[in-house]
Amino acid sequence: MSPLPSLFVSHGAPDLPLRTGPTQYFLRSLLHAIPTPKAILAVSAHWLTARPTVSTAAQPKTLYDFGGFPHQLYELTHPAPGSPELAERVVAMLNRAGFEARNSRDRGFDHGVWTPLTLADPKGTIPVVPLSIQPHETPLHHYQLGKALAPLRHEGVLIVASGAATHNLGAFDGDYDAPQPAWAVAFDDWLTEAVTANDITALLDYRQHAPYAAQNHPTEEHLLPMFVALGAGGSGQQIHSGFTYGAFSMAAYRFD
Repeated sequence: MSPLPSLFVSHGAPDLPLRTGPTQYFLRSLLHAIPTPKAILAVSAHWLTARPTVSTAAQPKTLYDFGGFPHQLYELTHPAPGSPELAERVVAMLNRAGFEARNSRDRGFDHGVWTPLTLADPKGTIPVVPLSIQPHETPLHHYQLGKALAPLRHEGVLIVASGAATHNLGAFDGDYDAPQPAWAVAFDDWLTEAVTANDITALLDYRQHAPYAAQNHPTEEHLLPMFVALGAGGSGQQIHSGFTYGAFSMAAYRFD
Protein backbone atom coordinates (compact mmCIF):
# COMPACT_ATOMS: atom_id res chain seq x y z
CA MET A 1 0.00 0.00 0.00
CA SER A 2 1.30 3.44 -0.92
CA PRO A 3 1.57 5.64 2.17
CA LEU A 4 -1.11 8.21 2.75
CA PRO A 5 -0.03 11.82 3.23
CA SER A 6 -0.28 13.60 6.54
CA LEU A 7 -2.37 16.75 6.51
CA PHE A 8 -2.55 20.03 8.38
CA VAL A 9 -5.77 22.00 8.07
CA SER A 10 -6.75 25.34 9.57
CA HIS A 11 -10.18 24.71 11.05
CA GLY A 12 -11.11 28.37 11.55
CA ALA A 13 -14.03 29.40 13.72
CA PRO A 14 -16.60 26.77 14.77
CA ASP A 15 -19.20 28.21 12.38
CA LEU A 16 -17.20 27.14 9.32
CA PRO A 17 -19.66 24.30 8.47
CA LEU A 18 -22.40 26.93 8.16
CA ARG A 19 -20.39 29.15 5.83
CA THR A 20 -20.38 28.68 2.07
CA GLY A 21 -17.16 29.62 0.37
CA PRO A 22 -13.73 28.42 -0.76
CA THR A 23 -12.61 26.79 2.51
CA GLN A 24 -15.85 24.87 2.91
CA TYR A 25 -15.59 23.66 -0.70
CA PHE A 26 -11.96 22.66 -0.12
CA LEU A 27 -12.76 20.62 2.97
CA ARG A 28 -15.64 18.87 1.22
CA SER A 29 -13.13 17.63 -1.37
CA LEU A 30 -10.32 16.92 1.10
CA LEU A 31 -10.54 13.13 0.87
CA HIS A 32 -11.28 12.93 -2.83
CA ALA A 33 -7.64 13.04 -3.95
CA ILE A 34 -6.44 10.15 -1.78
CA PRO A 35 -7.44 6.51 -1.22
CA THR A 36 -10.17 6.15 1.38
CA PRO A 37 -8.44 5.86 4.76
CA LYS A 38 -9.11 2.95 7.07
CA ALA A 39 -9.14 5.44 9.94
CA ILE A 40 -8.21 9.01 10.79
CA LEU A 41 -5.90 10.05 13.61
CA ALA A 42 -7.04 13.59 14.41
CA VAL A 43 -4.57 15.86 16.21
CA SER A 44 -6.51 18.80 17.62
CA ALA A 45 -5.39 22.20 18.89
CA HIS A 46 -8.36 22.05 21.28
CA TRP A 47 -7.28 19.02 23.30
CA LEU A 48 -4.48 20.15 25.59
CA THR A 49 -2.80 17.74 28.00
CA ALA A 50 0.47 17.41 29.87
CA ARG A 51 1.31 14.15 28.05
CA PRO A 52 0.16 12.76 24.70
CA THR A 53 -3.30 11.31 25.25
CA VAL A 54 -5.36 9.20 22.86
CA SER A 55 -9.11 8.65 22.95
CA THR A 56 -10.12 5.00 23.15
CA ALA A 57 -13.84 5.84 23.02
CA ALA A 58 -15.76 3.50 20.73
CA GLN A 59 -18.51 6.07 20.04
CA PRO A 60 -17.04 9.53 20.76
CA LYS A 61 -19.51 12.28 21.54
CA THR A 62 -19.58 15.60 19.70
CA LEU A 63 -18.30 18.34 22.03
CA TYR A 64 -19.49 21.94 21.79
CA ASP A 65 -16.41 23.61 23.27
CA PHE A 66 -17.33 27.20 22.37
CA GLY A 67 -19.97 29.82 22.96
CA GLY A 68 -21.65 32.72 21.23
CA PHE A 69 -22.28 31.09 17.85
CA PRO A 70 -25.60 30.32 16.09
CA HIS A 71 -27.76 27.66 17.70
CA GLN A 72 -27.54 25.52 14.54
CA LEU A 73 -23.97 24.64 15.47
CA TYR A 74 -25.12 22.96 18.65
CA GLU A 75 -27.28 20.65 16.57
CA LEU A 76 -24.42 19.39 14.39
CA THR A 77 -22.89 16.03 15.22
CA HIS A 78 -20.12 13.96 13.71
CA PRO A 79 -21.37 10.36 13.71
CA ALA A 80 -18.03 8.66 13.06
CA PRO A 81 -17.10 5.82 15.40
CA GLY A 82 -13.83 5.67 17.26
CA SER A 83 -11.32 2.85 17.00
CA PRO A 84 -10.15 1.55 20.37
CA GLU A 85 -7.81 -0.86 18.59
CA LEU A 86 -6.04 1.94 16.70
CA ALA A 87 -6.00 4.11 19.81
CA GLU A 88 -4.18 1.43 21.81
CA ARG A 89 -1.72 0.96 18.95
CA VAL A 90 -0.99 4.71 18.93
CA VAL A 91 -0.39 4.67 22.68
CA ALA A 92 1.99 1.73 22.29
CA MET A 93 3.88 3.41 19.43
CA LEU A 94 4.32 6.61 21.39
CA ASN A 95 5.42 4.79 24.51
CA ARG A 96 8.04 2.87 22.56
CA ALA A 97 9.31 6.26 21.37
CA GLY A 98 9.58 7.48 24.97
CA PHE A 99 6.53 9.77 25.15
CA GLU A 100 4.74 8.22 28.17
CA ALA A 101 1.41 8.40 26.35
CA ARG A 102 -1.92 7.83 28.05
CA ASN A 103 -5.43 6.99 26.97
CA SER A 104 -8.80 8.55 27.67
CA ARG A 105 -11.89 6.37 27.59
CA ASP A 106 -14.41 9.18 27.19
CA ARG A 107 -12.83 11.98 25.13
CA GLY A 108 -15.12 13.03 22.30
CA PHE A 109 -14.71 15.15 19.18
CA ASP A 110 -13.94 18.79 20.00
CA HIS A 111 -14.53 21.37 17.29
CA GLY A 112 -10.93 21.11 16.13
CA VAL A 113 -11.85 17.58 15.06
CA TRP A 114 -15.45 17.85 13.88
CA THR A 115 -15.37 21.28 12.18
CA PRO A 116 -13.25 19.97 9.27
CA LEU A 117 -14.42 16.35 9.37
CA THR A 118 -18.17 17.06 9.18
CA LEU A 119 -17.32 18.60 5.81
CA ALA A 120 -14.71 16.06 4.67
CA ASP A 121 -16.68 12.97 5.75
CA PRO A 122 -20.24 14.13 6.45
CA LYS A 123 -21.65 10.60 6.84
CA GLY A 124 -18.98 9.74 9.38
CA THR A 125 -18.04 6.46 7.71
CA ILE A 126 -14.33 6.66 8.63
CA PRO A 127 -13.37 5.89 12.25
CA VAL A 128 -11.67 8.79 14.02
CA VAL A 129 -9.24 8.66 16.94
CA PRO A 130 -8.41 12.01 18.63
CA LEU A 131 -4.87 12.73 19.86
CA SER A 132 -3.99 15.64 22.16
CA ILE A 133 -1.16 18.16 21.97
CA GLN A 134 1.06 19.49 24.76
CA PRO A 135 0.97 23.29 24.89
CA HIS A 136 3.93 23.54 27.29
CA GLU A 137 6.13 21.54 24.88
CA THR A 138 8.09 22.73 21.84
CA PRO A 139 7.54 22.40 18.11
CA LEU A 140 10.40 19.86 18.17
CA HIS A 141 8.48 17.70 20.66
CA HIS A 142 5.50 17.62 18.30
CA TYR A 143 7.69 17.02 15.26
CA GLN A 144 9.23 14.00 16.99
CA LEU A 145 5.76 12.83 17.99
CA GLY A 146 4.83 12.89 14.32
CA LYS A 147 7.98 10.95 13.44
CA ALA A 148 6.92 8.22 15.86
CA LEU A 149 3.51 8.02 14.20
CA ALA A 150 4.75 8.02 10.60
CA PRO A 151 4.42 4.21 10.14
CA LEU A 152 0.64 4.59 10.42
CA ARG A 153 0.63 6.23 7.00
CA HIS A 154 1.68 2.86 5.50
CA GLU A 155 -1.26 1.15 7.24
CA GLY A 156 -4.04 3.23 5.71
CA VAL A 157 -4.33 5.67 8.60
CA LEU A 158 -4.67 9.33 7.64
CA ILE A 159 -3.09 11.75 10.09
CA VAL A 160 -5.08 14.99 10.10
CA ALA A 161 -3.63 17.76 12.23
CA SER A 162 -6.17 20.51 12.89
CA GLY A 163 -5.21 23.97 14.11
CA ALA A 164 -4.64 27.37 12.54
CA ALA A 165 -1.89 28.82 10.39
CA THR A 166 -2.55 32.16 12.15
CA HIS A 167 -4.48 32.54 15.39
CA ASN A 168 -4.79 35.86 17.18
CA LEU A 169 -8.17 36.01 18.88
CA GLY A 170 -7.56 39.66 19.74
CA ALA A 171 -7.94 40.44 16.03
CA PHE A 172 -11.35 38.74 15.82
CA ASP A 173 -13.99 41.41 15.21
CA GLY A 174 -16.96 39.33 14.03
CA ASP A 175 -16.72 40.31 10.36
CA TYR A 176 -16.28 37.08 8.39
CA ASP A 177 -15.16 38.97 5.27
CA ALA A 178 -12.90 41.53 6.97
CA PRO A 179 -9.70 42.43 5.06
CA GLN A 180 -6.52 40.61 5.97
CA PRO A 181 -4.03 42.61 8.07
CA ALA A 182 -0.53 42.83 6.59
CA TRP A 183 1.04 41.13 9.61
CA ALA A 184 -1.13 38.04 9.13
CA VAL A 185 -0.42 37.87 5.39
CA ALA A 186 3.32 38.20 5.99
CA PHE A 187 3.38 35.27 8.41
CA ASP A 188 1.13 33.17 6.20
CA ASP A 189 3.37 33.75 3.19
CA TRP A 190 6.48 32.89 5.20
CA LEU A 191 4.92 29.68 6.47
CA THR A 192 4.06 28.53 2.96
CA GLU A 193 7.54 29.33 1.69
CA ALA A 194 9.19 27.44 4.56
CA VAL A 195 6.93 24.40 4.14
CA THR A 196 7.47 24.33 0.38
CA ALA A 197 11.24 24.59 0.83
CA ASN A 198 11.13 21.83 3.48
CA ASP A 199 13.08 24.16 5.76
CA ILE A 200 12.65 22.10 8.92
CA THR A 201 15.19 24.13 10.88
CA ALA A 202 13.40 27.43 10.26
CA LEU A 203 9.98 25.91 10.89
CA LEU A 204 10.97 24.41 14.23
CA ASP A 205 12.40 27.78 15.28
CA TYR A 206 9.66 29.80 13.61
CA ARG A 207 9.38 32.33 16.44
CA GLN A 208 12.89 33.51 15.58
CA HIS A 209 12.56 33.30 11.79
CA ALA A 210 8.98 34.17 10.84
CA PRO A 211 7.74 37.76 10.61
CA TYR A 212 5.21 38.74 13.29
CA ALA A 213 5.35 35.24 14.81
CA ALA A 214 4.25 36.30 18.29
CA GLN A 215 1.51 38.55 16.89
CA ASN A 216 0.06 35.71 14.83
CA HIS A 217 0.47 33.15 17.61
CA PRO A 218 0.33 34.83 21.04
CA THR A 219 0.07 31.25 22.28
CA GLU A 220 1.34 28.31 20.26
CA GLU A 221 -1.33 25.64 20.61
CA HIS A 222 -2.97 26.29 17.23
CA LEU A 223 0.25 25.87 15.26
CA LEU A 224 1.64 22.90 17.21
CA PRO A 225 -0.52 20.32 15.35
CA MET A 226 1.22 21.29 12.13
CA PHE A 227 4.52 20.00 13.49
CA VAL A 228 2.95 16.59 14.07
CA ALA A 229 1.91 16.46 10.41
CA LEU A 230 5.34 17.73 9.39
CA GLY A 231 7.12 15.03 11.36
CA ALA A 232 4.82 12.27 10.14
CA GLY A 233 5.12 13.21 6.48
CA GLY A 234 7.74 14.21 3.96
CA SER A 235 8.00 17.15 1.63
CA GLY A 236 5.18 19.65 2.04
CA GLN A 237 2.97 21.62 -0.30
CA GLN A 238 0.16 24.07 0.27
CA ILE A 239 -3.20 22.68 -0.82
CA HIS A 240 -5.44 25.56 0.25
CA SER A 241 -5.13 29.25 1.10
CA GLY A 242 -7.42 32.05 2.15
CA PHE A 243 -8.57 34.04 5.17
CA THR A 244 -11.70 34.30 7.28
CA TYR A 245 -12.58 36.87 9.93
CA GLY A 246 -9.72 38.99 8.64
CA ALA A 247 -6.69 37.60 10.45
CA PHE A 248 -7.51 33.87 10.43
CA SER A 249 -5.53 32.10 7.72
CA MET A 250 -7.26 28.98 6.43
CA ALA A 251 -4.07 27.55 4.93
CA ALA A 252 -3.77 23.79 4.61
CA TYR A 253 -0.74 21.65 3.82
CA ARG A 254 -0.08 18.13 2.61
CA PHE A 255 3.07 16.24 3.57
CA ASP A 256 3.99 13.22 1.40
